[in-house]
Amino acid sequence: MKIIPIALLLLLTACNKSSDTLSKLPSDAVILAFGDSLTYGTGASPQHDYPSILAKLTTLQVVNAGLPGEISGDGAKRLPALLDQHQPHLLILIHGGNDMLKRIPPEQTAGNLKQMITLAKNRQIGVVMLGVPKPAILWMSSADFYQATAEAMKVPIDVETLPEVLGDTSLKSDMIHPNDQGYERIATQIHGLLQKSGAL
Repeated sequence: MKIIPIALLLLLTACNKSSDTLSKLPSDAVILAFGDSLTYGTGASPQHDYPSILAKLTTLQVVNAGLPGEISGDGAKRLPALLDQHQPHLLILIHGGNDMLKRIPPEQTAGNLKQMITLAKNRQIGVVMLGVPKPAILWMSSADFYQATAEAMKVPIDVETLPEVLGDTSLKSDMIHPNDQGYERIATQIHGLLQKSGAL
């Protein structure tokens, strides 16, 4: 009879293992939103990029550090100076879409993402990630290396939101970028991820 509770405990522990937690953000926390055009807000009207919306949802300072067209290797080089400048408490990482468009090997992109996460963690900065979908005509899903990277680096990740937004023409401004409603959906889902992971 004693085996059943122990088995349940082990099962619950295993289930919770993938749900990595973050430290609660202080009221004066700075969040660094880092990435490419999806972070910058290409396709959005003024103040409708996801970092601007997230700032309203969290009542925290959210710095938009998106650079359209950037590949992850260049992002890894750009990130240290931004961490020095803004001293963020949390890094939101959405990167790698341009790598896939340029057919950069996925293991190279994963390595760059791990480098960026390590840079943040070495400074005691929390990290959350969003998976970017592979280019597809019909059904979209995040590239496999995002989930694998998040598990290896023990950071919370959302692999569903961007494929859902970018797979819905009513939420897009062009072939590869969201519109205002799409960015609002992204911000809302990130807000939920931060709540779920304990940051808010």
